[in-house]
Amino acid sequence: MNIILIVVSYMVGSIPFGLLFGKIGGVDVRSAGSKNIGATNVTRLVGKKFGLLTLLCDGAKGAVPMLAAQLLGADLTIVMMCGAAAFTGHCFPIYLKFSGGKGVATALGVFLFLDWPAIIAGVLVFVLLVWLTGYVSLGSMCAALVVTGLIWWLHGVGPLLYLAGFVTILVVGKHHGNIGRLLRGEEKSVRRKQA
Repeated sequence: MNIILIVVSYMVGSIPFGLLFGKIGGVDVRSAGSKNIGATNVTRLVGKKFGLLTLLCDGAKGAVPMLAAQLLGADLTIVMMCGAAAFTGHCFPIYLKFSGGKGVATALGVFLFLDWPAIIAGVLVFVLLVWLTGYVSLGSMCAALVVTGLIWWLHGVGPLLYLAGFVTILVVGKHHGNIGRLLRGEEKSVRRKQA
């Protein structure tokens, strides 16, 4: 049963909501903008409504499999493994030949379920950095690092920290292109776009 829960969590995490909502809006998000299936690119290409739907659905992909596992009687370790599987599914979806999003919204769903105080701090850091710099990618990476640091501080070393570390490493790794553009001063800024 535990293996089935983890596999199903991965399959749910693999559902490319950003791609689906983009196509409803008339755009293949993989071929325009940043070519990412996440909420930021969906918003950029087909509007805030579809971007918000993508954010909510990608977040739910992280939380719902964990909630289902918990309701079915799985212990905390299995619940966390379901969260990790759903997050991995978003980043490496089987339906898109393992080429997925950067995992920020799905990570948000995972940690809202597990440790909402840390997520509140992460969201505040994200909002502050995007407001100050205009860079969503920078805010996303720093928020992930803050959440992991807070989990370490609040809970110490253990399975929750291992999950947080795994998620943060993957979030930062999936932003490698953004890091390069930030260093070169070529990253797209929300503020610059609005100016």
